[in-house]
Amino acid sequence: MVRKSATGRIGIADVAVKAGVSHATVSRVMNGNYTVDPEIASRVRAAAAELKYQPNPVGRSLALGKTDTIGIVVPDLANPTFQAILRGLSRAAAQDGYRVLIADSFEVSSEEAILAGEARRRCDGLVLCAPRMTDAELEEIAPSLHPLVLINRTTATTGVPSLVVDYGQGVQDLAEHLVELGHTRLAFLAGPPRSASNGMRLQGLETFKAAHPHVDVTMLEGGSDFDTGHEAVDAVLESGATGILAFNDLVAMGLMSGLHERGINVPGDMSVTGFDDIPFAKYTTPALTTAAVPITELGEQAWRQLRALIRKEENDAPGSRYQPRLEVRSSSGPARAARTAVHG
Repeated sequence: MVRKSATGRIGIADVAVKAGVSHATVSRVMNGNYTVDPEIASRVRAAAAELKYQPNPVGRSLALGKTDTIGIVVPDLANPTFQAILRGLSRAAAQDGYRVLIADSFEVSSEEAILAGEARRRCDGLVLCAPRMTDAELEEIAPSLHPLVLINRTTATTGVPSLVVDYGQGVQDLAEHLVELGHTRLAFLAGPPRSASNGMRLQGLETFKAAHPHVDVTMLEGGSDFDTGHEAVDAVLESGATGILAFNDLVAMGLMSGLHERGINVPGDMSVTGFDDIPFAKYTTPALTTAAVPITELGEQAWRQLRALIRKEENDAPGSRYQPRLEVRSSSGPARAARTAVHG
């Protein structure tokens, strides 16, 4: 007769007695060790099933040195872009039996290193998504976080894959689109100062300006959320720009809402473009012209790269670069002068 432990829980000792084997043999079978004789392993599994034995997940993790959990640190989980990356990561990891621990730094860069370290201690690997920390901070902390995958940042640390979107080219494509519509006065509503992707956009705009000296590009302070765009209406109107490049779709949506409240017609009076092509972008009024990024694919690829590191597999593609795709919708139209020439 099998007796339960003092806690009332069936344990390894009970299964060992039932199957007539040692505790170590039960442990090896439960942990998937294939060196155990198949007949003995079958007997152990049958005993475990009969006793309704459930392995202790914490003990199993300690024994195997793995948690079957990965972590991701994001700067703002309220942003649909990061939600989509998380969705892609979670779905892909779940197919391999892994769960995802999420840490949100709330755009406070000083918290990122602490959050990343805590998450890594609880997980088998880590994804740092668009971290806001400085290059020096990233280079210092990266070796201690391995296995590590970066999204929209790079590091000199060996063995750290980076998945990077070409934001510079994407913003150039949007600016070219506005110029083709006759806009010669543009304004860029910038993102968070510590955002690496914002830096890439700024570099792209410098390249654009060098190639289009007749186009005036005004740089305006901004952010990454809806409120940022809504609060930027005065600055945008004062700039005299007729074509606006918003840091992302949320900022563009906030701006369009504010412009509508002021009686400014989009795109009749002003054209507005976003970036990312979040799910809501095509449903705004008017529908938002933007640069589409394969957001969910970024999350899926991040898992594939991290899985290879965790399993110590060969990785033929240690990093990837993604090119945004211009999505022209109805929030961008001919500049007023061009519109008059066409319809006048």
